[in-house]
Amino acid sequence: MIQTNATFALGEQQVAVRDLVRRVALEKVAPRAAAIDASAEYPQDMFDLLNELGLFLLPFPESYGGANDLLSGCVAVEELGRVCYNTAYILFMQWLPIGAIIGGGTREQQDRYLPDLAAGRTRGAFSLTEAQSGSDVSGMKTRAVRDGAGYRISGAKIWCTNAAKSDFVLVAARVDGPDKSGINFFIVPTDTPGFEIGRKEDKSGARGVPSNALFLDNVVVGEEQRIGPEGDGFRSVMEALNGSRPIVAARGVGLAQGAIDHATDFISNRRAFGRTVSDFQGIRWMVADMEIQTEAARQLTYRAATMVDAGITGQAMAKAAAIAKTFSSDTAMKVASDAVQLFGAAGISAEYPIGRYFRDAKVLQIIEGTNQIQRNLIARTMLGREQEARA
Repeated sequence: MIQTNATFALGEQQVAVRDLVRRVALEKVAPRAAAIDASAEYPQDMFDLLNELGLFLLPFPESYGGANDLLSGCVAVEELGRVCYNTAYILFMQWLPIGAIIGGGTREQQDRYLPDLAAGRTRGAFSLTEAQSGSDVSGMKTRAVRDGAGYRISGAKIWCTNAAKSDFVLVAARVDGPDKSGINFFIVPTDTPGFEIGRKEDKSGARGVPSNALFLDNVVVGEEQRIGPEGDGFRSVMEALNGSRPIVAARGVGLAQGAIDHATDFISNRRAFGRTVSDFQGIRWMVADMEIQTEAARQLTYRAATMVDAGITGQAMAKAAAIAKTFSSDTAMKVASDAVQLFGAAGISAEYPIGRYFRDAKVLQIIEGTNQIQRNLIARTMLGREQEARA
């Protein structure tokens, strides 16, 4: 059952996008969702469908054929996520390298890579995480050493989502210095000698979009493949990623709304003790709380996206994006957990889809910056940096 949500935060363009994507999601995406999750195979047909709809262009500048409308992007991701988290994830993964190159790349890099990404002719991935430095970026060990007019990159990465399907990966490597200021991103084609994609992780959620380890052994890249000035590229790319975080929040809103859709349909057609399950007051209050939390997450997400579209950057944007991502993914987890409870024993059966929402929601609390790290960021904008204890 699809419910109609309030649209006062949306303009004509966003409503049109929502209605189009909702129809396509119900007709073409929903029937594929269970099979994508079960097989853990990349759904090329869903990538092709998103490309045919022109959705790869939504959040980006009009100079590259885009609509310059992140709010529409969030609405599209929300509607896809209601029926299939993996398809929504594909859309986000196509947008992620585009946003990073727009935020930190040169005009030459943008002209070279963005048209093919926006048209779906190429795919990219983003690699930051290492085994010993997930949230602790300053512990990164992958290094890019100057070699003539370019660099030699050596190191290992984990959890690089989309790498196995990508033409290039944005790889973070330390150029100089012990902290984040010495880190740059490099555009590394996946067929570069010395670049190896490791085994695919067997994930509990987000199963249709592969995540792999990466190994770099003296991978040679030119200076033109470095994003941003040496020692400054990390900051510019991460600022751009703050602007994409509302899309991550929209995935949480979609998951929560989808869980509500399935749960309300189930309890409205189930009887116990001579009554329809949806008539019990305890159940009704549970569903009401699920709706309250999801609507609050939706409005925080729309607010953050609207700030991006208005050109707001810096601490104000970082805080709003972190709040939206944290609240929306926590809400997705809470709502999906309650939905499983409403299904009773059926909730833990693979025959029903609700378990998929539960597993995908857990993933979202961890990826794209753990919610603990997001809370640190929010507190830092309010209280300043925490003082390191000195013995």
